[in-house]
Amino acid sequence: MIRALSNRTYATLFTAQVVALLGTGLMTIALSLLAYKLAEDAAGAVLGTAFTIKMVAYVGLSPVLAAIAERLPRKAVMIGADLVRAAVALAMPFVTEVWQIYLLIFMLQTASASFTPVFQATIPDVLTDEDDYTQALSLSRLAYDLENLLSPTLAALLLLVISFHGLFVGTVIGFLVSAALVAWTSLPQREQSAEKRPFRDRLTRGSRIYLATPRLRGLLALNLTAASIGAFVLVNSVVLVRSEYGLGERSLGVAMAAFGGGSMLAAILLPRVLKRARERDVMVPSAFALIALAFAFAALSWGASLPSWGIFLTIWALIGGLYSAILTPSGRLLRISAHSEDRPAIFAAQFALSHACWLVTYPLAGWVGKVAGLSVSLLMLGGMGALGVLAAIRFWPSTTERIVKHSHPHLPPDHPHMKAYHGHGHSHAHAFIIDDEHKVWPTHG
Repeated sequence: MIRALSNRTYATLFTAQVVALLGTGLMTIALSLLAYKLAEDAAGAVLGTAFTIKMVAYVGLSPVLAAIAERLPRKAVMIGADLVRAAVALAMPFVTEVWQIYLLIFMLQTASASFTPVFQATIPDVLTDEDDYTQALSLSRLAYDLENLLSPTLAALLLLVISFHGLFVGTVIGFLVSAALVAWTSLPQREQSAEKRPFRDRLTRGSRIYLATPRLRGLLALNLTAASIGAFVLVNSVVLVRSEYGLGERSLGVAMAAFGGGSMLAAILLPRVLKRARERDVMVPSAFALIALAFAFAALSWGASLPSWGIFLTIWALIGGLYSAILTPSGRLLRISAHSEDRPAIFAAQFALSHACWLVTYPLAGWVGKVAGLSVSLLMLGGMGALGVLAAIRFWPSTTERIVKHSHPHLPPDHPHMKAYHGHGHSHAHAFIIDDEHKVWPTHG
């Protein structure tokens, strides 16, 4: 992964991502403890609602914001989003009512819905070599895992000397440093389409391309599997640790660090694995294993019984590893399914559609856990995740080639579809059809 970091622009952007996520991780712990302070045993329901609001912002606003941002400088969009997130985090320590949490979460995640797709779509333009980009995907997964590993560890240490309200200050610092790093770096020029598309077309283009591509429909189904079990971990860990095991605030950091540690280990190993195996051959078996592990934990914790603390941490680490194995390769699939011109729209579609899965699973994790118990909640989410795996197998057959070779002899050489692969010496590395108006759409693969 060192070679990807030798690119100065990517290294700066990666550092910005790490710093922002460290701050976000501190806020995740602080928000869980704030919810527990305000609602105690109903904290899972509060967090489930807060995370549902987060998903509403992601799903409802990210396509609109992406369509608007397509005509704006990428750097300005990312810096502005970071500054808004810093302002929201600064207000968090002053929250005294549950509804205030909901309002601030909506504002925070609206800004994130602007930042994240633009950031993700920029990386393939910075790292054009596929091996470097694969390393970058694993590094990005590692950066997200810092939110679940280093941030809880740091939070546990800070909680020895400050109240959890002080953790929000770390979030503010993280977003401000991220904005400064983005401002400092030089980003490549965005490739603009010669055709000036109307706003309505820009708004829906990404999702239309995404849903026309079988491998991406399979990816969406696997996102549902990951979201089903991930939502249970993120929403109900605080209830399991504080109420079921009767442990203190720092133990929540330990539990989330176990989950993040498993995810981080998988992300480190994946670049080597993906050199020998197709993405589908990694993602689908990992999804099966994740569902099996969720059902096993539900059985172990049924009724009044709970597995030992050590077994609990081991299961959380394994869940983290399998969760990472499903999500980390997704960027590779997105990259080979669109040329440069359409990448921002494709990444925005992935951002919105994948978070639509979380929009369903977060409230189930929180409210079913409160009403029917955590084991019932996990069994229901596990069943939903199993449906996701079965749908992925149907949408994305194992016989599908990763690269579908094809040609378009009727297209002019300067067509964007042709220019994207000029000089590569091979057929196009994705599957497209061209309609009568020369618009490019994925169709198989």
